[in-house]
Amino acid sequence: MATTGQRGDKGGGRVMFGVAGVILAASFLFMRTPVHETPAPAPTEAVIDYDPCCAYPCENQGICLSEANRNYTCDCTGTGYYGSNCEIPTWSTMIKTKLKPDPEWLHTFLTSNSWLWAILNRIPFIHKRLMTYVYLSRGDMVDSPPTYESDHSYITLNAYFNESYYARTLPPVPEHCPTPMGVKGPKEYPDVDELIKKVFMRREFIPEPHDTNVLFQYYAQHFTHQFFRTDYKKGPQLTKGTGGVDVSNIYGLTEQDRRALRSGVDGKLRTQKINGEDFPPYLKDVPGISMDYPPHIPIPENGKFALGHPFFALLPGLFAYATIWVREHNRVCDELVKLHPSWDDERIYHTARLIIVGEVIKITIEDYVQHLSQYKLKLTFEPELTHGTRFQYHNRIHAEFNHLYHWHPLIPDSLNVSGTDYAIMDMAYSTAPVFKHGLDEFIHAMVNSRAGALTNRNHAQVLYPVLKKVLENGRELRFQGVNAYRRRFGMVPFTSFEDMTGETELAAILEELYGDIDAVEYYVGLLAERPGPSITPLTMVNIGGPWSVKGLLANPICSPRYWKPSTFGGEEGFNIIKTASLEKLFCLNMKGSCEGISFKVPQGTP
Repeated sequence: MATTGQRGDKGGGRVMFGVAGVILAASFLFMRTPVHETPAPAPTEAVIDYDPCCAYPCENQGICLSEANRNYTCDCTGTGYYGSNCEIPTWSTMIKTKLKPDPEWLHTFLTSNSWLWAILNRIPFIHKRLMTYVYLSRGDMVDSPPTYESDHSYITLNAYFNESYYARTLPPVPEHCPTPMGVKGPKEYPDVDELIKKVFMRREFIPEPHDTNVLFQYYAQHFTHQFFRTDYKKGPQLTKGTGGVDVSNIYGLTEQDRRALRSGVDGKLRTQKINGEDFPPYLKDVPGISMDYPPHIPIPENGKFALGHPFFALLPGLFAYATIWVREHNRVCDELVKLHPSWDDERIYHTARLIIVGEVIKITIEDYVQHLSQYKLKLTFEPELTHGTRFQYHNRIHAEFNHLYHWHPLIPDSLNVSGTDYAIMDMAYSTAPVFKHGLDEFIHAMVNSRAGALTNRNHAQVLYPVLKKVLENGRELRFQGVNAYRRRFGMVPFTSFEDMTGETELAAILEELYGDIDAVEYYVGLLAERPGPSITPLTMVNIGGPWSVKGLLANPICSPRYWKPSTFGGEEGFNIIKTASLEKLFCLNMKGSCEGISFKVPQGTP
């Protein structure tokens, strides 16, 4: 339904569920489909001298179309709303909205009430219904096919067919608008250096309050860089990667690299023995593959390694994960050779790679996302729950997801390995700490070291240039403000700077910089938000979760024609995936003790 107007009235509201009847509410709430009901923008003057669509007058995902004489039309098709600004809900939308819990309440519910979740997690049919809800409700929030890319503020075929683009959930702010956020806030962005110094830089290290360790921090980086592969030579809107979990961080992005890293025997990857243990090969021994070793840094030949990702040998934590996954691939190959001695190298390799994808997804959901969310609901990897549903097995990586995932505050100022302190820059461009102390010791050092809190004023000083580039790229991509993303993902927008930050000092700084709460930049708002019960603030969880779940469950191995024993070499290979865990991954591929491997520092660690 499309109607014409100038401005809509403020309307809508939300119903907060009470605490009473929480057990019945748990199973009932999870079966509801999320529906948006977002307050309309405040009225402005009747006469305007700019494109009225710059004010984003259309609510509830209505599309604004500019017309002559500074008029506009809101296309409300498929939104469940009508009216001049798509502000009036249909009866069915109204009913669904009244039944929908407030996202902040729901998040609190999922991260508390341990006694209740201990019961629900042990009742199979209820737990399966809850996990099905998580998969489908999160997946529904991601447009498929993708609708926008960064070079146009309207729908184009490029958004779908040109996979060199990152997709966009919200279109960029048009360049002709009065301010960077449309009509709200200052006419120019705040000075980026002033912003960084006042809002982001670490005064003193703030430890992560959920006992998160550096092993978690490096997992986040190692996992996400298989699909966050920005082509910076061409622009931050473009990617060299594919649409999701392709394990290219282990095997290489191109077929040429993948071939170069293979041994050609029993499906295995190339390795070499160093101090009696298997490690990736030296770069000099793998012709045809390139790594991101900076030419101005003197690195000896026996310090340069050939890996699936070009910069994973530049940080010892990434190198440790890369080594563990190479060992795991080769271990899986050994199991497949036993089961299928007649299979050739090619089939063993490809089947092992399918199994590794399954292991990565299972560990990511059941260990990594479980810890990240701090949900008391036990998260499980059960692709069959989406079979026969509306779930679509297609995914594209979104530019907003890429920017959300710049989690540099997790990085501590130093890492202690066997009594030796290594500052951040001491470990840059070098794998030396791994070989000086041994891989096992380095892994335990990551386990025993606390990560930083993912919040404002906790970026390490040496990461200043990296953070500055993130903010500049966000501005080049013309992201809409953080409140626009809260509305898009069904959250109530922040009403004030104190509502966002939960305190007065930072709120005053942000108000001085931006003037209007709707003008706060996307990444700035994500990090400035008051802490919540998860590792990340609430907005990160509620908008990052859908992209994450969709990307994991849309993987082809999760689809009905793939998810069966024969794909993975039989029940034995299938079972490798179904029994995978973070602890098991390390225990099967470390030389010594693997006790206590998790994403939390052990109890009693200072």
